[in-house]
Order: sequence, then C-alpha cells, then structure tokens
Amino acid sequence: MRTLLLKFMIVFLSPMVLWAQKKERNLSSEKWQFKSVHNDKYKWFPAKVPGTVHTDLLANQLIPDPFFDANEKQLQWIENEDWQYQTAFIISKEELDHQNAILQFDGLDTFAEVTLNGTKILSANNMFRTWKVDVRKQLKIGQNKLEITFNSAVKKGKEEAKKLTYTLPGDEKIFTRKAQYHFGWDWGPRFVTAGIYKKVALHFWDNATITNIKTNQDLTNKSLAKVEFAIEINSKNASQYELKINEKSEFLQLEKGKNNLSLTYEIKNPKLWWPNGLGEAHLYPFEVSLAQNKQIIDIKKLNIGLRTIELIQDKDEIGKSFYFKVNDQPVFMKGANVIPPDSFLPRATDSVYQSIVKNAAVANMNMLRVWGGGVYAEDAFYEACDKNGILVWQDFMFACAMYPGDETFLANVKQEVVDNVSRLQNHPSIALWCGNNENDEGWHNWGWQKQYNYSAQDSTKIWNDYQKLFHELIPQTLDRLLPKNENRYWPSSPSIGWGKKESLLSGDAHYWGVWWGMEPFEMYRQKVGRFMSEYGFQSMPDIKTFQAFAKSSELHFDSEAVKSHQKHPTGYKTINEYMARDYQVPNNFEDYIYVSQLLQAEGMKMAIEAHRTDRRCMGTLFWQLNDCWPVTSWSSVDYFGRWKAFHHQAKRSFEEVLISVKEEESSYKAYIVNDGLNPFEGQFEVVLQDFNGKKLWSAKNTGVIPGSSNLVHFEISKSDLESFESKKTVLSVSFDSENKSANSLFYFVKPKDLQLSNPNIQITKLDELTYEIFSDVLTKNVFLSSEEDTFFSDNYFDILPGQKVQIQLSNSVKAIQVKSLFDTMP
Repeated sequence: MRTLLLKFMIVFLSPMVLWAQKKERNLSSEKWQFKSVHNDKYKWFPAKVPGTVHTDLLANQLIPDPFFDANEKQLQWIENEDWQYQTAFIISKEELDHQNAILQFDGLDTFAEVTLNGTKILSANNMFRTWKVDVRKQLKIGQNKLEITFNSAVKKGKEEAKKLTYTLPGDEKIFTRKAQYHFGWDWGPRFVTAGIYKKVALHFWDNATITNIKTNQDLTNKSLAKVEFAIEINSKNASQYELKINEKSEFLQLEKGKNNLSLTYEIKNPKLWWPNGLGEAHLYPFEVSLAQNKQIIDIKKLNIGLRTIELIQDKDEIGKSFYFKVNDQPVFMKGANVIPPDSFLPRATDSVYQSIVKNAAVANMNMLRVWGGGVYAEDAFYEACDKNGILVWQDFMFACAMYPGDETFLANVKQEVVDNVSRLQNHPSIALWCGNNENDEGWHNWGWQKQYNYSAQDSTKIWNDYQKLFHELIPQTLDRLLPKNENRYWPSSPSIGWGKKESLLSGDAHYWGVWWGMEPFEMYRQKVGRFMSEYGFQSMPDIKTFQAFAKSSELHFDSEAVKSHQKHPTGYKTINEYMARDYQVPNNFEDYIYVSQLLQAEGMKMAIEAHRTDRRCMGTLFWQLNDCWPVTSWSSVDYFGRWKAFHHQAKRSFEEVLISVKEEESSYKAYIVNDGLNPFEGQFEVVLQDFNGKKLWSAKNTGVIPGSSNLVHFEISKSDLESFESKKTVLSVSFDSENKSANSLFYFVKPKDLQLSNPNIQITKLDELTYEIFSDVLTKNVFLSSEEDTFFSDNYFDILPGQKVQIQLSNSVKAIQVKSLFDTMP
C-alpha cells in the first residue's frame, strides 16, 4: 500500500469527459421473477427490482392492497415464507474482456443466499450493508443466471433468540440487522419485508479504480480554506496515472493493490456553508478523476460545504450545556424527527426524500433527526439537506431494545458502520452520529429487569454487551473513519429518561409526560431541557387520506379500517381526552379530524415556544415529521405529503423572529426571539381588541432586538386588563422594522371557552393562484380546502376583524371550501 502527499490550488468546473475502461451494467432493469420457496401457489411471477415481496405480490394481484382497510392482518403469513428471485442476463465478450467484474448489491433485505450460474457467491445478513462480490470467474459469455433466496427474517430472528438463556427486550427483530419498524411500531404497520430493495449492478473496470474519497477541512484561516482529500485507489498493476481534481492534475506512480493518496487544496476567500435561515448553504462542486494515456478510467463527483460544527457540552450552574456551534456561532436547532417514508422502501423515490427536506426547509427548520428504528436514508435525502442547509442528527439503526453482543453480531454491525459512514461522511449536513434511540433509557427506566426476570448475571451480561456495542465498537470505528474535527458521537438519545429531573439539566431530552403521561400541555412550559430531541402529540390526517384506505361507509371510529390505522393502543382515547380539556368535541367525523389537528398544533406551539424562550434550551426536534403509511400519528405531514395544521403552525413557530406571550402570576410577558445573527431596531405594538374589532387597550414602544437572543420586551400587568371580558378579547402583539416583522395572537381562555361569532368569510380570487381571505369578525383556525389537491401557502390561520389575508396556491382549483372553529361548535 502506498501513500502520496500532493498539494494543489483549486479551480472549479472542469469539462465532462467520457471514459471507456469502466462500465456499469444495471441488473435491476433485467427481467426478474420471484416465487415462494415452499408454497406452490406462488410460483414464478414477474418481479420488480428494486422491490419487495409485498409489492411484487400486490403488482401480480396475488394480495389486496396492504394499506387498505384492515388488510394488514390477513397478510402476516408473508413474513414466514422464504422467497426466491431470479433473472437471466447476457454477458458480451467485450464485457468479459474487462480485467475486473464486481457484482454489487446496494441493499438486500435481509437474509439472502446468492448464486451465480449455480455457484454460491454470497451469504448476506444485513439490509444496511453494501455487498460486493468479485464474479469475474463465475461470469460467462452469453446467458448468465442470478438467483437470490431470501430466508424469513422472522424465523431467523427467532432461531437466534433461542440460543440465549434469557430474553432480550425487542423480540426477534433485534437479532436481524433489518429496519426495526418493519416489525410494527406505534405509528406503523407490521410488514416484515424481503427482497432486493436497492439497486443491483455489475461494475467492470480495468487497470485502476477509485474506491473511496474522504475529505477534511481546515478553516482556521478565514481567507484561505484547506481541504484535504484522502483518496483510495485500487490498481491492478504498478503503473503511472494522472489524477485530476477539476482542472488541476498531477502525474503519479501507483503500486499494485491499494494506494492511499492525501491531497490538500487551498480555496481563497472561501464561502461558508450555513444552516437554513443563517445564510447560504454554499456548495463547492468537485470532480475527481483518474486517467491513463489521456483516457479517463474512473471519475467521482461530490459537493463540499465548508463549515465547522462543534457539539458543546460545558458544565454550568445547573448541569451541562448541549448545543451546536456552526462556523463558531451557537445555533438554536429547530426541526423534527424523520422516519422511513414508506413501509415498502423502494416506493420512496428520490422525489419523496426531496419533498421531506423541502417541507422542513419551507417550515424554517434547520435540523432533522434520522431516527434509529428505521433505515439510513437514501443519498437523495442527504443531498437535499446539503442544498437546503438542513443539518442531520444521524442515529445508527438501533431503537428501544437491547441487542446481542456476540462476535458475529458485532462484526456485522462494524461493517455496517463502515459502509454507511463512508457513504455519508462527506455531506456537510451531517452534524452528529448517535448510537441508538432510547436503549439506555429503556434499560434504566422501563422495568425490563423485572419484566424479563433477569438474574444479576443476566443483567451484567446484557449491560456489558450494550457498552461493548455503543461505548466501544461504534465510537472506536468512528475514530478510525473520521477526522477528529468531524467525529461527533453521542451514545444514546436521550441520555437520561424523561421521568427524572436530571434529564432537563444536561444532554438531550425526550419528554413524553404529555401524551404518554397524560400531563396537560401546560407542562411543556415547565419541562424544558437543554436540547429537546423528542416530544409530540397525535392528530388525524386529512379526510382525503382516510378516503384512500377506507370506504365512505367505514369513516367512523367503530370501523376496522379506522381502528387499524391507529397503532397506539389508547391513541384515539388519548386524543379525545385532551380534546375535551381544550375544545368542544365535535360529533361529526370530518369535524373531529379538523379539531384533532388544531389540538395537536396548539399543543406543539406551546412546546416549541417554551423551548425557544428558555435560554438554557438550544434545540427543539418534535416527533415526528412524516409517516410511512396513511395513519393517525404524531406526524405534521401525512403519508401523501398533506400538511396538517401543525406543520403550518410549525412554520410560524420556527420563524427567525418569534413573538411569544406567556402568562405569569401577575402579568403577561411578551418575548421576542431572534435566531438571526444580527441585531435590528423596530417598533413593538400591543393591542387588545374584542372579536368585533373594537380596540380596547393598546401600547407601543421601540427597541433593539439583539442577534441570537430571546428576551422579554414587553410586560403587561393583569390589572390593566382585568376590566375586559377574557372570553371575547384577543391580544395582538406585533413587531416591525425595515426588513423584519413578526406578530402573534394571544387568547386568555381555552378555545372551548371562546365566545365566537358566526363569521362572514369572503374569498376573492385575485388571479389563478392568488386568493384573498376576509372576515368581518375574529375567525379562528380558517381551514381552506378544495376537491383538487393543491397546496395553500398558509392554512388553519386566525383572521382579525376586517383583516385581509393573501394566500398562494400551488395549482389552480375550481372552488375553495372554508371551515372555521365556529362551524364545529354546537
């Protein structure tokens, strides 16, 4: 193995060059077939790759739609079957003349035996790994046959579980390196899939190939950035090559086998990459190519964002801080947790991942957490995060369980870490690697020791295995893969369980007193930690989403379709209890959906504002952004991409400048939060008015809002307002400057106690995509809809008397329907 050190001054955007010594043959596009190994009813039907056995059965009309009605229950037999896929493909003499032929599987789900022309070439056991096999000797000119047999992950997991003398929390799924949510969750169905769920291809190459590129940055000199490229090249023979990065090149002598090259580039007056809302997420395009005799034989492309990220954990008077610095600036993180976008992963196209990131960016988020019970996302997700300035908290794929610690399991996980960190590490969006979701909390707080009747010896073994995996293997592997300044690792989220006081004083916190603990929304104001990485509340999706999985006659709470699309055991009961606390509970099903969304939005608004106005807290990531199927869940955007009321509220609550009014014992305090880095001066106005628009009380002042601040800028004594009727008044708070503005409405009583009037809402069409909404009286939670699918730039908003609100549509509609909270009241 040889190491070379080179140094260039960078110039960008070299012309594209074609090469002939490397070729990819996409076998996904060949004709595939599948069958059940043991059930003669399912013998050789057409299959799609990438795909899953469930979607292939559906495409051949062998099963009903898994998402419709209560079909999930009758499809559980699929997980216990073994399935076989096969294809035949032609190899030409030209292809076989290449010196190397590598068969690469980007994703096999999960336990797979692979044969090529009758020869076993691979036994796979991890859906998160990339599998590469040298098949040069097995290929032949003419027809070749590739067969893949998938053994039941459920049966495999149960077989492994029997080898232990104790039961690990998490059932059979923990013994499979497979997406844990496939086994069911409290927001997702149980569909334990199998299949070739990612691309499969043959890679032919001659002489040499670029096998890996790692980058590291030195930004200590603000006027001159240094980017180090660590390039690994596999050379068939010792020979001379030309290595180019964009338009700069260097001739070098490679040895046979692996060659590690270290190249440092300097960029004058660099543009930094900034998170969403703080500046441009600037990306530098790079093209790394390897040539011989003026012919390019391999090429890799990547985009690099120049930035520094630090996780700061300093001791202070109450505990220890937990926040991120980006480019030396403390940044308050605003965002959500992301789950896999489909139960059947191949259906999640690049555009689906891009839409998830777009929904986050438009809602003023700057961080998404890829949750550990799902999958490492597709490249399109991280590329979209890079472009949109969305930082990524990346969990490794472990959640809510304890895992084995045998050498075979650990070796498998180690290679999983290598594969995925190598794939993702150059993305500027990667902010944190996290070992798992709630495993540590589960062990210490969920009563597993008593539930599973562990002996002292069992408990010691299980905890030692936990430490071996999350405190030794993963961090040590990261130490080997990542430069020190890019190695940010957090063993488990959260660090301490939500029932303990210490959880709010250091580390990150998952607060589930609201929902699981049935505590009132108001507890969000008291339970504020240093970094809130999970909290949430459920709501029902849009009526159109219900209509996608249930017949019209089934749209009621007693129907099996509606029940089966709520996976929390007491979900609807919990929603109803919270709704009765704050709203008048409607009898009409469609109205109930609407109010459930208002309930979620209002509760989450309270949480987010509590986090943003507390100086000790530096992050708020709600649970959850998206769904994997149409369901009643904690999501702010449903399976079909429809924004719930909460996502519109999240957009408002995550604005750069936020006004939040808090009720204290003897006063009302108006906070202004400025997440921007720069101060600005403006006018602050507070107006109390009744629901007909009569101004009852007002006050104004001017002031400077510092950058990166959350301060009280106005305080109103309760005695000033005590003569006014609280059920019929609203406090309007606004701030205006030359280029910044913010406003907020504060109500003195719960929505169910408001004495609303029947509004006269007028909708005026200004052009094909622009409408103006007007109301004569205060109107709560104006909900706009249409028969056609369109996106409204704002929705579920309040209108003050006489106010005109302009709304943009994504596409034209025939008519707009409108609903407000008044319409749901008896």
